Formats: sequence, structure tokens, C-alpha cells
Amino acid sequence: MSGDIVDPLAICRRRLAERRLAAAARRRQADRLSHARLITFAAGALIAGAATFGGGLSPWWLAAPAGAFAALVVRHDRVLLAAARAARGIAWYEHGIARIEDRWPGLGPAGDRFADAEHLYAQDLDLFGGGSLFQLLCTARTQAGEETLAAWLKTPADRAEVAERQAAVHELRPRINLREEINVAAEEMRTTVRPDRLAAWAAGESRLRAVWPRFAAIGFTVLIGAALLAWLQGAVTPGPLLAALAAAAVFRYRFHPRTTRIMHGADEPSRELLVLGQVCRVLRGESYRTARLQALRAALAGPDGEAYDAARRLRRVVERHDWQHNIMFLPLAAVLFWDLHCAFAVEAWRRRHGPRVDAWLRDVGEFETLAALGTYAWEHPADPFPEIAEEAGPPRYEAEGLWHPLLPAAAAVPNDVALGAAPRVLIVSGSNMSGKTTLLRSVGINAVLALMGAPVRAARLRLSPLTPGATLRIEDSLQAGRSRFYAEVLRLGRIVAAARSGPTLFLLDELFHGTNSHDRRDGARGLLRSLLELPTLGLVTTHDLSLAEIADGLAPAARNAHFDDHVVGGDLRFDYRLKPGPVTRSNALAIMRAVGLDVPEADGAPESLHADRGGGAGG
Repeated sequence: MSGDIVDPLAICRRRLAERRLAAAARRRQADRLSHARLITFAAGALIAGAATFGGGLSPWWLAAPAGAFAALVVRHDRVLLAAARAARGIAWYEHGIARIEDRWPGLGPAGDRFADAEHLYAQDLDLFGGGSLFQLLCTARTQAGEETLAAWLKTPADRAEVAERQAAVHELRPRINLREEINVAAEEMRTTVRPDRLAAWAAGESRLRAVWPRFAAIGFTVLIGAALLAWLQGAVTPGPLLAALAAAAVFRYRFHPRTTRIMHGADEPSRELLVLGQVCRVLRGESYRTARLQALRAALAGPDGEAYDAARRLRRVVERHDWQHNIMFLPLAAVLFWDLHCAFAVEAWRRRHGPRVDAWLRDVGEFETLAALGTYAWEHPADPFPEIAEEAGPPRYEAEGLWHPLLPAAAAVPNDVALGAAPRVLIVSGSNMSGKTTLLRSVGINAVLALMGAPVRAARLRLSPLTPGATLRIEDSLQAGRSRFYAEVLRLGRIVAAARSGPTLFLLDELFHGTNSHDRRDGARGLLRSLLELPTLGLVTTHDLSLAEIADGLAPAARNAHFDDHVVGGDLRFDYRLKPGPVTRSNALAIMRAVGLDVPEADGAPESLHADRGGGAGG
């Protein structure tokens, strides 16, 4: 942990108070400037009236209020921009405090568009949607940043890549000013910039390839100017001028549809690129120690200069094209073929900078994702970076004090989980709502954090590069004609296929829940034997003691563990602590009686602990 990180909550609260004071001061300043503008305008109106109707006052006196009004307009705009930046800073620190205080669900993007029910673990581990890991981590202000974060969540990195990301995140962890500047500069980008459309426009095929039209336009301009001058001097009749204008009109008619499409097509991308360039300018304005951040910084500039300067040049071309909408400039624009020259400038910009736009978007997206992980690391200073084991050798997952990052800290109960040479599989039994499913999710989601380069919620975690595969949220499909059991079998087949390609962490909840106890037992035994022949580790939860008995036949590769509960005063109490051995008691009948069902006492201990899963977080 960095030495300058003492209390993130106190720092956020102090900075929030400072931003609120700054915003209030800017609003007061804006009000004063607004009143000054009104007074200056009124003074100008009085002077204009006196000069027009009084006759004793020179119109030159209008220069003073006009100049003052123009200066006040410029100053007012700057103050309003500063107030908007302070307001964005307020929102930034308010969200940071909410994350630290575990009030973050519902704040920020949920990433629903990245959800994929067919992914091996995304839905099972709550990676996307309301209250998801994506929503907790995502501080990105660009869609490219969101897409990069989603890709890292869905795809575990190898050991070398994780090490590079960890170093970059560690450097960004204490740099709160940089992260605030990125978010303040990029506030509009999530809704404004559409990476796929912008990159497609920038790299699209040119509509003006030939050079001759530009020279022809210059020639027509010179010809019309010469004919006009000769006619005004009386040297020629209007005929040559009319002929030149007619030829120019035919030329304009041929190219006008094309230039219109080019300029209309460039308007929105030029705005998007200007916003993107502002973020690039913030990132380029810093220096970095780690190789990953240095490479990203260098990629945002090139032989043609800074990304921000290139974006600003394009925007200037589009704005100059709009000059021809001024009725005073329109005749001159027609003679100069203004729209054609602007279209050529846009196409030249695309040829020069267009191929780099997609890389700019990717690099900014990666930078934002690293900054998001740096924010998470800074807001959770007690969370360590995991140790990634060598990829050679048997896979391992060794955690001390592991808990779920989406649970409030006050409600979380840490547990130790050790998987390696022996055991490689834990068969976790227990009653409803005792914590089995939450343990699987904790193991899986911390593996996702670890292999994307983030800190983890544990006292210590050491693991191999692994691909998780889970069956925690398998659902039937009426449209596809698939039962829950068939959907589970399909997912298990994909997990086995993944294990044949590389080390895999399997997390199987209520294995073969949708079939009878005999098939469940035989199927589970055969599946686990197959998985143990591959480079795998994993956990299996069950209510059924017949599955718990499988561990005895697979020892020492498999071992039993359990969660239990106690009835105190008619209420069920859980400690959510993982204990060795299989569970010996079920709480299903107690839960049924607790909701008013008339269930008789059992004559003896149940042969099977199988029952429907509890829907709570501790299931």
C-alpha cells in the first residue's frame, strides 16, 4: 500500500467540500457577470438612443459598452465552464464516497449491453447488470473504456500481462488528481462518442480522390475574378463573366452532393474527436514510470503531432465550412468554392489521421480501465494485489481471509480456501442459505479481479492463471426448448472443453440439481473423475449427502467441507464459516415451518439433505 494513502474516505470528503465551495463561488461570480452584462447592454442601448435621436452624442461612444459587453461575454462563458467542471468534480467525489461506504449499487453504468448468458462465468459471477462488479469498478467516461473493462472482466490475462497491469494500477493508485482530471474532461464522452462509428468514419474510403477538382476550383475562382474585374472596368461585355459563372455553376452542380455528404458526415465526428482529444491532452500532460503507461502515452501522439491538435484542426475546418451560412459571406463562399475546399481538407485529414483514430480510442479505453482499477485500489487500500503463480506446474488457488467484493464490508465473513495438489476439489455441503453459493461466487469473482490486474478482497491470494467456468445461474429456455438440466449439461460440456485447452477453475452449484438422486450421484462421480484428469481446480456445492460421499472415493484429490447453522429461539442463525467434513443436518423443514407450512417432525435423520436452494446471498 502506498504510504500517502491514509484515509480515502476523509480525502474524498475534504475534496468534495472544496469542490462545493468552488462551485458556489463560480455560481456567484456568474451571477455578477450576468448582471454586469445586462447593465452594459442597457448602457449601450441608452447611448445608441442618444446618438440616434438626441443628435448631440457621437456613435463612437458605443465602442466602450460594446467592447465591455464582448469582454464580459467571454469571461462569463469561462466562469460557466469552470462552474460546470466544479459540478463534475462534485459528482466524481460523491460517487467515490458512495463506493467507499458501500452505497454504490445503482450508481454509474451497469454494463447490461455486455451481459452474455452463454459466457462461461459472466452471468454466474454477477459481472454485469445492476449491483455488478462492472458497476463497482467502472469509472470510465468513454464507451471505449467501458468496452475495455468488459473485455478484461470476460477474458483472464496471462501472468506477464497481469504483472504489467498491476504495475500500472499501482502507479495510478495514488494519483487522484489525474483521475479526477480524466473524469472531468471526459464527462460528455459516454453519451457523445460512439467508438465503432467514429473509427469507421475516420478510416472510411475517401469520396474525393482526384486532385484536379481542387485546381479546377481555384482556376474558376481566378477566371470569375478576372472576368468580373474586366467587366467593372468596362474592358469587356458581361458575356465572359456570365460564361464563367455558368461553367462554374455546372462544375459546382457536379460536386455539390459529394461535398455536402462529406461535410455533413464530418460534423458529428469532429465534435466527438474534440472531446476525445481533451482526454488525450490530460493523459499526455503527465509523465509515467511504468513501461505500460509510457507506451500508452507515446501512442497518443505521433509524427503528425498531438491527438488533441489534430482533433482541433478538424473541428476548425467544419466550423469554417459553416461560415457560408452567413448571408454576408455566402456570395464570396460561392465564388471561392468554399465547401469544396473544406471537403478536400476533411478528406486530407482523414487520409493523414484517420487510420490512427481507432488506436486512439483503444489506447484511451485502456488508460481509462487502468485508471478505474487504480481508483478501486485507492478506495480499498487494505485489498492486496494477488500473487500470480508460475504457469508451469499444477494449478493452484490459495486464499486467506477471502470474501465477496460486492457485499458490504460490515456483512462479509472471510473464509480460507486452499486448492492445489491436494485437494483439487472441495465438495461443499450445507443447509439452505448457509453460504455455499456465496463462497463459490467469492472464489470466482476474486479470480476475475486477480486475472484482470486488480487487487482482491482477501488477506492474501495466490493463484495460477485460470479460466473460470460456473453453473451458478443456469436457466431453462422456453424459446430454445431447453430444460434447466439440459442447459446445465451443455455448460458442463463447455467447461470440460475449456479445461482441455488450459487450466480451469470450475464452480458447480447444486450439481445435476434437475435429475433424480441416482443419476445425480453417478453423473457427478463421472464428471469429477473426468475433470480431475485435466488441469482443473474447483468447488462443488450440494445438499445431497450422496454427493458428499463421492469425496471419499476421490481422496486425496477431493475433500469435503461444509457450512452449518443453529436454531436459537426458533430462529435460524448462520456463521457463514467454512468447516471441514460433510454437513450432518438439514434446515429445510425448519424453513418450511418458519413460513407457516404444516410439516410434521421427521421420524429420523433424513437420508438426503437435498432441497431447493435458498435465494439469499448466503445460499
